[in-house]
Amino acid sequence: MKRIIFASILSTATLHCGAQDFDTFFCDSTIRIDYDFSGTSTQQHIAVDAVYKSNHWYGRRQHLSELPVQGNGQLIVRDHRTQQVIYCQSFSTLFQEWQSYPVSKSSTRSFENVFLMPMPKDTVDITLELRNNRREVSATLTHQLAPRDILIRRIGDRNQTPFVVMQQPDDPRHCIHIAYLAEGYRKEDMPKFLADVRKAMGALFAHEPFKSLQGKFSIVAVESPSSDSGTSEPSKGIWKQTALGSHFDTFYSDRYLTTPNIRRMHDWLAGIPYEHIIALVNTDRYGGGGIYGEYLLATINNKYSEEVVVHEFGHSFCGLADEYAYDDEEVAMYPKDVEPWERNITTRVDFRGKWENIPDAGFFEGAGYTLHGVYRAYPDCRMRSNKIPSFCKACQKAITDYIRFFTE
Repeated sequence: MKRIIFASILSTATLHCGAQDFDTFFCDSTIRIDYDFSGTSTQQHIAVDAVYKSNHWYGRRQHLSELPVQGNGQLIVRDHRTQQVIYCQSFSTLFQEWQSYPVSKSSTRSFENVFLMPMPKDTVDITLELRNNRREVSATLTHQLAPRDILIRRIGDRNQTPFVVMQQPDDPRHCIHIAYLAEGYRKEDMPKFLADVRKAMGALFAHEPFKSLQGKFSIVAVESPSSDSGTSEPSKGIWKQTALGSHFDTFYSDRYLTTPNIRRMHDWLAGIPYEHIIALVNTDRYGGGGIYGEYLLATINNKYSEEVVVHEFGHSFCGLADEYAYDDEEVAMYPKDVEPWERNITTRVDFRGKWENIPDAGFFEGAGYTLHGVYRAYPDCRMRSNKIPSFCKACQKAITDYIRFFTE
């Protein structure tokens, strides 16, 4: 799938702050903040829509002020009194991908975005930054969050979506929480959904390093029911009533499957253990989409579905880049004088922390949708082709480092 993710970097102050103790600054609860991102290709706006609180925090409790990868945006939390950075996370957005298309030059659109963070014990300043592919700030918003604000709404205490625990981790306090979400499954289809989750899990954990590190993951299957089976297909005039309102033809790309309803997605998950979201779509059509730090949507009934789930999880889970290039349509997503933040491609501008210590890795030109000037480490990989049954060693290293960052 074509996936456009911009480069970014944290400020020097954020990168060099010390380790933070979770219990000093945070409570065992989750804050969910809903934002609106809007604008055109040249101007962007960020606004807070709503703030929610739910019991328990399922994210990391170590490396709180560090980032495993940079993403194309960051959420940075500072103690209001001292301005010390106490938490941060990186992400990518469909909004910034839309900005790369010609239509964004003449049209304004808004996109939903949702971010989770641990509940602070005291007032904090939250900064949200969006950056372009040259790592220049394109939009920023700083707002305060006071934990005792009476307008923070509680969610997840009751009327939880039914869910099934599919896998317990070896250590519940040092694990990564994945929630599989049903899309286009009616109530009577839930036995099939659970079987499809098992199939998707089997595909993911057949790949290294997920296979060796399977015990690091907690997995639940969330039975969000749809009125209709399948998903919407605008190019065919088909619109369906589904749990997430997903559809093909995103940005007029027939295989690109996404949902604009990010808040609805998180509503279904309220009160359930989750960090990463994999939404399985009950259709046999080929397609999917993965956005780093946001979600993965993939069909499950196609003969290539298992390969697509694994490939797209590489995007959504740890921000791996696509390693293919277009023979007939180069997409200039990666300036040749800027090093991509993704750890499986390089422009060789600042090649550090990638695959320099892997003896048999090289520089194979053609990656990131570009034939020249962007390189991958091996001739082929799961991030390049459905025909290859494994991640290359560079991707395996990136995934391993990411898992260990969150669990050790």
